[in-house]
Amino acid sequence: MTASAKTRTVVDTAAHAVHIGNSSREGAGELLHVCSPIDGEELISLKLATAADVDAAVTAASKAFKSWRLVPAPVRGELVRKIAEKARHRKAELGALLSREVGKTIQEALGEIQEWIDVCDFAVGLSRQLHGLTISSERPGHRMMEQWHPLGPIGVITAFNFPVAVWAWNAMLAFVCGDSVVWKPSEKAPLCALACQNLVSEVQNEFDYKISDGTNVKDLALSSVVVGLVDVGEALAASPALPLVSATGSTRMGVAVAQTVAKRLGRSLLELGGNNAMIVAPSADLELATRAIVFAAVGTAGQRCTTLRRLIVHNSHREQLVERLKKVYANLKIGDPGDTDNLVGPLIDERSFNSMQSALKQAAEQGGKIYGGERVTSNVPAKGYYVRPAIVEIKPTAAIVQEETFAPILYVLSYDNFDEAIDIQNNVPQGLSSSVFTSDVREAELFVSPAGSDCGIANVNIGTSGAEIGGAFGGEKQTGGGRESGSDSWKNYMRRTTNTINYSKELPLAQGIQFNV
Repeated sequence: MTASAKTRTVVDTAAHAVHIGNSSREGAGELLHVCSPIDGEELISLKLATAADVDAAVTAASKAFKSWRLVPAPVRGELVRKIAEKARHRKAELGALLSREVGKTIQEALGEIQEWIDVCDFAVGLSRQLHGLTISSERPGHRMMEQWHPLGPIGVITAFNFPVAVWAWNAMLAFVCGDSVVWKPSEKAPLCALACQNLVSEVQNEFDYKISDGTNVKDLALSSVVVGLVDVGEALAASPALPLVSATGSTRMGVAVAQTVAKRLGRSLLELGGNNAMIVAPSADLELATRAIVFAAVGTAGQRCTTLRRLIVHNSHREQLVERLKKVYANLKIGDPGDTDNLVGPLIDERSFNSMQSALKQAAEQGGKIYGGERVTSNVPAKGYYVRPAIVEIKPTAAIVQEETFAPILYVLSYDNFDEAIDIQNNVPQGLSSSVFTSDVREAELFVSPAGSDCGIANVNIGTSGAEIGGAFGGEKQTGGGRESGSDSWKNYMRRTTNTINYSKELPLAQGIQFNV
């Protein structure tokens, strides 16, 4: 099927749902029409992949892995470095495509492409640091050590809200670790996936490197894309040839993936729901806090996993801070994200809008006082679902506060003492991102201590959104426990082997065991 004229610079005009290495074809599934959330324009129509297409992609990825693992890690890093170079060159057009397909502002879309580039740079450095340990042996004339080896072909399932960055976290690290990748993107953002696949294929075709087994890197299906629905994700999760499946999305989806992968004793890396909170203490810099709150709560129209959803404010500041926020919210520029003056673009679709309205209705029924939240129809494209971000003053015990609604709803809760604030912060099923604004070093240190935030990300005097790629990204509880991107998350994509080498002429046993034959 064909892509619209606005997308042809970075996506082939004949855009297919199944890309296995350098080859592509139509899927065998139903016809999918992808429309821009900005104005409803159809961007692409394509026949979706099916479970059978997943099998073909996994088979090709398994074959590619057997050769790719033989390539020295620094050479694998050189491939990723060239991917970064080409992404830098195409940053503007890739950002424009991303904005058009998922409705992010141009600034946020360009930031996501930059994140891909940054992850490439991080991965290139790692390609010369995939090191193990040397461990003292209790046996004379023996050496014990750990090595990290390539794991295998990796399955990656991504969501619409970060259609490039989350794939890059996984794929760029997997490539330098010696793995091939099969990617199922969100059916709401296939064009971004196809653009990424095209770029990787171009780089690979230019990378003339002969492997010791006689194959050439350009002939390997290192990267594959299968655009499909739930059945495609289920097939990825169930495939015994994929030792790791990384999945980003809702907690319900993550539970299904984890159960399927666990049944075959595979690994799952999960990045799921986030119901993120910020504590504003009596000593907080309110000007700084206000700026952080607004970006974290309304950026990407509230459709980030790290979006600020619960604002826990000391009673001494609550009224003042709410008034500040109401004034800022009233003046937010909402509209076509292609206009650089606008700060809030559309929700991804009608379903997302209806979910937001349902949550606000429940909040009102549970005693919430609501400001904003209505659909915006003036000075915005007619077919987009634009909304005024909502502020809801509500009690911490309200049931709706326990839920994550993927929309710009900020619940304002109040507290009297800091221990109470931490209890409110932790009293939800999710555990992704959190922050505190305080000038009290004791509160700051308590917040990041074992007795503080129970989230995977705990910040002081910055918001919940905008994580840097150098730190491992992920959360606890119903967020899934996964860690991607920085730090030592590369270990997800490798397998550890412990080696003991006997260079003596004796054969002593560990623990002093005697076994004479």
